[in-house]
Amino acid sequence: MFADRATIVIRSGKGGDGHVSFRREKFVPDGGPDGGDGGKGGDVIFEVDEGMTTLSDYRHRRKYAAGNGEEGKKKRCHGKNGEDIVLKVPAGTVIRESKTGQVIADMSGDVKRKVILKGGRGGTGNMHYATSTMQAPKYARPGQDAKELEVLLELKLIADVGLVGYPNAGKSTLLSRVTNADPKIGSYPFTTIEPGLGVVDIGEGQGFVMADIPGLIEGASEGLGLGHEFLRHIDRTRVIVHLVDAAGSEGRDPAQDVRQIRSELAAWSEEITQRPCVLAANKLDLLAPEDREAAVSALREEFGDDKTRVIGISAATGEGLDDLIHAVWEILSSLESEPVRYEQEYFPDEHLAPDRLPYTVQRDPGNPHIFIVEGPKIEKMLGYTNLESEKGFRFFQNFLKDTGILEELEALGITDGDTVRMYGHQFEYFKS
Repeated sequence: MFADRATIVIRSGKGGDGHVSFRREKFVPDGGPDGGDGGKGGDVIFEVDEGMTTLSDYRHRRKYAAGNGEEGKKKRCHGKNGEDIVLKVPAGTVIRESKTGQVIADMSGDVKRKVILKGGRGGTGNMHYATSTMQAPKYARPGQDAKELEVLLELKLIADVGLVGYPNAGKSTLLSRVTNADPKIGSYPFTTIEPGLGVVDIGEGQGFVMADIPGLIEGASEGLGLGHEFLRHIDRTRVIVHLVDAAGSEGRDPAQDVRQIRSELAAWSEEITQRPCVLAANKLDLLAPEDREAAVSALREEFGDDKTRVIGISAATGEGLDDLIHAVWEILSSLESEPVRYEQEYFPDEHLAPDRLPYTVQRDPGNPHIFIVEGPKIEKMLGYTNLESEKGFRFFQNFLKDTGILEELEALGITDGDTVRMYGHQFEYFKS
């Protein structure tokens, strides 16, 4: 089966933690802090590979992770950055957030390479936090957390023209006659089980790409048959060529076939039905000469309008194919040359984990009921917060909760009545 969808989990690298250390050298008894910064985590990058045509590489492996950054080292040494991971995809792949379906990136056109998840920023070492009042800081900024995301990869073929119709309407035969494609041709309910692409060469260096969308049946948009698996490939096309068996060679009514396929397209996307269409009345070679014009006229009378041209053809003999190609090219020439592109709707940097603030939470070695909390952000917060007012004190409590400090105190075993010390301030702990 043609692999045009895959769901995978991607994870960027965690930033390396900043290091806490102090200069210890002979003849330097009071060396200052010299903890280095952590390395940046690796990015998750998607890149177009022009040689790829399916997403089959992602069918058998689900998780992909970039490398983590190394922790900073003493003597102000920087930790090594984590390695990026580059995931190759075919041109036309749309990357979506799996739960919402929102677009993260459309790997088409000029977008050949895109960072989807950025690696965590490396933490800063304690060498950055020395001040006149805190000359031996025992804390460093932790590395930024890794980001993890489940994404849906969805391949939407990049073609100018989408070829649709019932199974055995003659789409594969037409594609083989007017393009360089070599599709399999036969008389089966689903002759084509994967989309086919071909280039129509009209001379003088001009031409267009045509995609054969595998045969649709009633209910395809709701998941019946195979057609619904490939309807997404019509999304980018600018012109629809709707092939119908005008001879009714399999006992079906041609007009009813057209109505049904239009209904399936509208159920998939109402916007698609507003695109220009050429209705190709195929298999005229199976009708008597005197019946051919009547068959085409009946379709033209019911379906021909400003958006739909009706042309009689025979893909088997070549009759009318020049007229068909000319009509398609004329329509394409009147339209904007840019194919349909999908704008970004989901921004991972805005939705995923925020940065962590540097702080330390530890129990006083001399008294198990005293806990000491330190960190530059805490020191700064205490400097401009009026703890004497109820509003200010509540604001500071929320800050401790949001930064995870209260959670860490509880993890260390703090109980009601224990003391928390912060830069000259002392609080009695009671769980709210």
